[in-house]
Amino acid sequence: MIDPRTLRDDPDVVRASQRARGEDEGVVDKLLSLDSRRRSSIAAANTLRAEQKSLGKLVPKAQGEERAALLAKAKDLAAQVKAAEVEQTEASEEFDQLHRVVPNLVHPEAPEGGEDDYVVLKHVGDPKKFDFEPKDHLELCEGLGALDMERGAKVSGSRFYFLTGIGAQLQLGLLNMAIAQATANGFTPMITPTLVRPEIMAGTGFLGAHSSEVYRLRDDDLYLVGTSEVPLAGYHADEILDLRKGAKRYAGWSSCYRREAGSYGKDTRGIIRVHQFDKVEMFVYTRPEDAEAEHARLLDWEEQMLAKIEVPYRVIDTATGDLGTSAYRKFDCEAWVPSQDTYRELTSTSNCTTFQARRLGIRYRDDDGRPQTVATLNGTLATTRWIVAILENHQLEDGSVRVPEALRPFLGGTEVLTPTSK
Repeated sequence: MIDPRTLRDDPDVVRASQRARGEDEGVVDKLLSLDSRRRSSIAAANTLRAEQKSLGKLVPKAQGEERAALLAKAKDLAAQVKAAEVEQTEASEEFDQLHRVVPNLVHPEAPEGGEDDYVVLKHVGDPKKFDFEPKDHLELCEGLGALDMERGAKVSGSRFYFLTGIGAQLQLGLLNMAIAQATANGFTPMITPTLVRPEIMAGTGFLGAHSSEVYRLRDDDLYLVGTSEVPLAGYHADEILDLRKGAKRYAGWSSCYRREAGSYGKDTRGIIRVHQFDKVEMFVYTRPEDAEAEHARLLDWEEQMLAKIEVPYRVIDTATGDLGTSAYRKFDCEAWVPSQDTYRELTSTSNCTTFQARRLGIRYRDDDGRPQTVATLNGTLATTRWIVAILENHQLEDGSVRVPEALRPFLGGTEVLTPTSK
């Protein structure tokens, strides 16, 4: 949730953020009205409780008619307190319900607009010019014996698959390389649960506008996660963290599940847009004043991983209308995909400021020992989709694929992946 003090002290900032996201700015006035009602009801209930407490001290000392009058007043006051507490509860619940719907503020330098209004911050590497017609990743995978889409669909339905042989080894090698890099940079590796409770999913902001993308197990009241960001955010829920030695950094390895609702007919070939994939995700808890610097570090770590797979890529600053509910600012790294003649997202890193932590009750103690809300950030280090970029950019005319040098130790030293027919 956004900080209520920002709402009260600088509502125009919230209005501007809502406009930039393409959201209703009228919600700000509704929130201000509910907040005023909530605070008034709290004050009224406190006043009545104080009066009730004072009256309670007088009753034992009174006698006769005075005592009877005090008892009658106490009875009336008790009814008023009860009514005031009901009003306080209702006002607080209404405010909280609307407060949770409002997305995070956006960074003032984030480009405004929708999905296509991003700003390209830089290009790294040049797309390779092939002297033959490049194959797409599905054709390459089939030649390498790395993927079985047909049996994936038979077993689980469309957009499911089996990674087979070298395909399975390639994913494991890639994710192990990501974990090795994360560990070398002070991250604690984590294998996380992929089922979480509703309050954890809601706390990270994934049950808002994009709730249709989330798989839900209604009989158990649990959700399948689309990223280990969710369980890692919930890991320290309702805790006060010790950040005196710096940020807490975790690297979560998990299977991820996304319904991909509304995307039928788009990227249905191969493994670019599927219902299940594996991912290593960086997640950080830090002081709010350190969040922007940490965001830059996460982007740098992502670029280090991209350099290891030796593919051309670009970095974009995501437009405000394309930000997730929790994101204050988001940078995407998009790799060149030869068969599509375009760049496709491989990583993203988001600064979520205090938005998620406020919902999940995660705090730290400042230099004066007072509890304050932490900031959270996340960033992708590797996913199944990376296989697409690796195979297509490093393919050879005969369907073989050169293994990037940094990845070779994680594939037993293999330098070239050779089609099974050979």
